[in-house]
Amino acid sequence: MSDPINEKQSGPAITTPGYVGFWLRFVAFLIDSVPVFIVLAVLLPLVAGPTGDIDLTDISAVLARLSLESLVVAIIFLAFWMYFAATPGKMVVNAYIADAKTFSRASNGQLVVRYLCYYLSTFVFGLGFIWIAFDRRKQGWHDKIAGTVVIRGKPLDHAPDDLTTT
Repeated sequence: MSDPINEKQSGPAITTPGYVGFWLRFVAFLIDSVPVFIVLAVLLPLVAGPTGDIDLTDISAVLARLSLESLVVAIIFLAFWMYFAATPGKMVVNAYIADAKTFSRASNGQLVVRYLCYYLSTFVFGLGFIWIAFDRRKQGWHDKIAGTVVIRGKPLDHAPDDLTTT
């Protein structure tokens, strides 16, 4: 008969969660595209006028519109990542963003870097996203740079006590 009081308490075992691969993340992206498109379709005419037409020869108008669209999308994604550790599409497929070392919630700084690196992942023909399909931990370039992973299930609320982060 074991004596639970005198046994060494090693804490909960840390197990590696399942990583979410390319296709599920692509489905999540498609799901996320619908509400983002709706928000842009409603917001941009309020800012750009009822027709929303811009003169494509006026480079400053084109850049202003692209900047506004990028800012709106960034705010939407970062807000969901910071509050829920996932976008609605990721939540539908039970995928959440976590710190790659501890599997706890990623820091806000990591999430901002991750979002900014989306542009890098897209820049070279989307290779940074395609990388997810071949990577052992299913990380895109944006995940590798930010130190994040996308896992099945919610991340831990805090890093486990027996893991050290540096």
